Amino acid sequence: MIGDLPLGEVAMIFGVLVVTGLVTGFIAGLLGAGGGGLLTPVLYEVFGLLSVPDESRMHLAVGTSLAVMVPTTLRSNAAHKGRGGTDTAIVKRLAFPICLGVLFGSLVAGWISSDGLKWVWVIFGLILVTKLLIGRDSWRLGDDVPNSFLVECYGVVVGIVSTLMSVGGGAYITALLTIYGRPIQQAVGTASGLAPVVVIPGMIGLIWAGWNVQGLPIGSIGYVNMLGFAAIVPTSVLMAPVGARLAHGFSRYQLETIMGLFILTISIRFLVSISLGV
Repeated sequence: MIGDLPLGEVAMIFGVLVVTGLVTGFIAGLLGAGGGGLLTPVLYEVFGLLSVPDESRMHLAVGTSLAVMVPTTLRSNAAHKGRGGTDTAIVKRLAFPICLGVLFGSLVAGWISSDGLKWVWVIFGLILVTKLLIGRDSWRLGDDVPNSFLVECYGVVVGIVSTLMSVGGGAYITALLTIYGRPIQQAVGTASGLAPVVVIPGMIGLIWAGWNVQGLPIGSIGYVNMLGFAAIVPTSVLMAPVGARLAHGFSRYQLETIMGLFILTISIRFLVSISLGV
């Protein structure tokens, strides 16, 4: 048993996590994201069943999602690189600003409330959904990413927000590149190259932030639960190349619609949670 749960329910939870891993890996490859947008709400519900205290439940979901995304994003990045879909110059340019943002995000995660983390999801999720679902090709800021310090500042913000949302930052990098005229497939591939810069230091930061927190379930190292990690990683890594192959067969409109609806669903879920306390 885990807590007060019988072994049958534990087995069912483990099965849900395995299936979640399959879907997470597919999303990571398809959208150039880490899949954390799916993982965080699922883990939030699972940790509720395991009686994790409300004040640390969302934090544990975020930290575990980041840990799971480490191998998933590395696998997705390798798949996109193999298809020549990554702009390495952009990856090198934004890697340090994003990493700096992740550091700040980890510090914020140490004191922000559970509802605060949900509000981050709702606010920044809906901003991104607006761009993805109602944006037009005419929404352009230029024909190529400018040599402006504002781009690096954007990278810092992406690092902060992505850490607090437990996402690989793929959607935000994709939005930046497409609004400067990059093809959607290249934008997705480049985003996959930057995702490890978010999730690896982000995972370390959440371990640090939750190091002395009491009441976490068995197998937790700070705000990272290794049992959830072990259940999800194998299947997510398996499915990432499948999603990456399919990404090159979709149009820009199709990929952006899929991504937008996905983020909108999660944002609504957390808004309901804030309003009803569930």
